[in-house]
Amino acid sequence: MTSPDDRSMAASQDGGTGESGERAIIGIVLFDAFETLDVFGPVQMWGRLPGHEVRIVTSDGLPARSAHGVRLEAHHSFDSAPGLDVIMVPGGMGTRSLVADRPFLDFLRSRDAETTWTTSVCTGAALLAAAGLLKGRRATTNKRAFDWVAKQDSDVRWRRKARWVVDGKYVTSSGVSAGTDMALALVQQIYGLALAEDTAGEAEYVWNNDPENDPFSPSGRTQSADGDRN
Repeated sequence: MTSPDDRSMAASQDGGTGESGERAIIGIVLFDAFETLDVFGPVQMWGRLPGHEVRIVTSDGLPARSAHGVRLEAHHSFDSAPGLDVIMVPGGMGTRSLVADRPFLDFLRSRDAETTWTTSVCTGAALLAAAGLLKGRRATTNKRAFDWVAKQDSDVRWRRKARWVVDGKYVTSSGVSAGTDMALALVQQIYGLALAEDTAGEAEYVWNNDPENDPFSPSGRTQSADGDRN
């Protein structure tokens, strides 16, 4: 992976902390019916980073319930959220209505202006695309929902075969478990390979660290998002 700009190089040197020494914020933007592993995989890998802390953000500051019934408390509402160094948008069936939710998309646009990294897992890429953040960039998403996501912005250079894709500061992953691989790749970018491998080892997780190794890409057939849960 290559850094998006000089900001990421500075982050890699100071462990993600700013000039004040405060820990930088990874903001995970949640909504009802988010896909559970899209969130908890990356949280496992990002939750103990020395220079970052994870915060959950919802539109109203109320808890969000996953597609599997897990209720997750929010730290902040859109109005109260602090500056975000990293944004991560997960997927899930909740994305279906949010592609037309102007306040949600406006929040992504406004906070993207301040991030060092803007990331998504699974169909979270549909929300980044609907907000216009991926226009002209390479990106990927859940392969079972690929066609629906791609319709959100035809000017995105969608990649049907990729575990995750980096284009500038934008990092998009394929479906569900791919978000964990992407999260570790971001750890590597910011903190180096040793910490990424150590983080994976602590979780007893076998990291697919090759973004081109996408075992779930379709083989010569188009898969529809209709009726899909992601």
